[in-house]
Amino acid sequence: MHLGYDSFEILDPSGAPAPQYGSGSLADLLPAVAAGLGVDGFRSGLVLEPADRVCVFLVDGLGWELIRRHPDWAPFLTSLMAGSSPITSGFPSTTATSLASVGTGLVPGLHGLAGYTVAVPGAGHLMNQLRWQPPVDPRSWQPYPTVFEQVHAAGVATAQVSSPLFSTTPLTQVALSGGSFLGRSTGEERMDLAARWLADHDRALVYTYVSELDGAGHRFGVDSDEWRLMLSTVDRLARRLAEQLPPRSALYVTADHGMIDIAPEDRIDFDEDWELSAGVALLGGEGRARHVYAVPGAAADVHTVWSEVLGDRMWVATRDQAIAAGWFGPVVDERVYHRIGDVVAAARDDIAVIASRSEPGESSMIGLHGSMTPVEQLVPLLEVRA
Repeated sequence: MHLGYDSFEILDPSGAPAPQYGSGSLADLLPAVAAGLGVDGFRSGLVLEPADRVCVFLVDGLGWELIRRHPDWAPFLTSLMAGSSPITSGFPSTTATSLASVGTGLVPGLHGLAGYTVAVPGAGHLMNQLRWQPPVDPRSWQPYPTVFEQVHAAGVATAQVSSPLFSTTPLTQVALSGGSFLGRSTGEERMDLAARWLADHDRALVYTYVSELDGAGHRFGVDSDEWRLMLSTVDRLARRLAEQLPPRSALYVTADHGMIDIAPEDRIDFDEDWELSAGVALLGGEGRARHVYAVPGAAADVHTVWSEVLGDRMWVATRDQAIAAGWFGPVVDERVYHRIGDVVAAARDDIAVIASRSEPGESSMIGLHGSMTPVEQLVPLLEVRA
């Protein structure tokens, strides 16, 4: 039961630290790379020095603040931070949204992967955009070409080097397709193949990815020996790739989001909370970035209750307030508008709104992400030049 919140200051959604779309977000990275490769039609507020061969190494869950906290576990990455500044993920700071922003060069309001789970407009159910369940047609869901497709069409040798498991997934199709997909099982194999791809082509763009750091954070937390050991592995992989770069190459190490550990006592269970669940038809998003879909006619009441219960610890916005505040970018496509919740709630404090019955797996995770706090939203853009 949550009563007596009148004395608390409700956070203003317009004051949330929205991503730096247009100047320093993940959506700006590949357009800047493409411009530096001399591909016509690309421009970006993020300015990078041109290079003939470029590798983007994305480490799932490698937040900027997390590297700063662990210099002894990531000496190579830490050495690259000198003189570097972070960029931001989009909102929410979650994998499906971020990979789509990277691959398309578009903000979430355009590419449309606006959360971990979002409503399929008019269908009455949620879609998990990471697992693509239940399935929808990928190209109608995200119709824009990827930067990889455009760069490949312009004559740049383009490849994605990742786990074979991702070769034909819908998320790969809509976010990362274009050129060649080269599946390799281990991180070492991916680093070596990415370097060879650069060396074998005069103009090249290669993207490579590892997911294990994120998995360790979800399972054990970012304040665990298991996570720190995986960070050490990632550090060695980045060094391995950097040491093999051929001439006229640039390597950019980045991430899709950071992560924060949330204690059991700081978790609010939507499935056991009659106030938060009243008037709610669907609960989307994830623990620290919720899309809340109201039953018809109840949107205003749901917004009022969520603001009264959580508004001193989360930025609680109506759909239109979140859009106006730039959470999803300066533009939101009409096809994306109703994928966004009637109410959108993003955690400022160290809390999460879980759903123990409907989301048992996600609710048991120790490390979480999704919101706009620095530890979640700030990601590295670390550069190595051959």
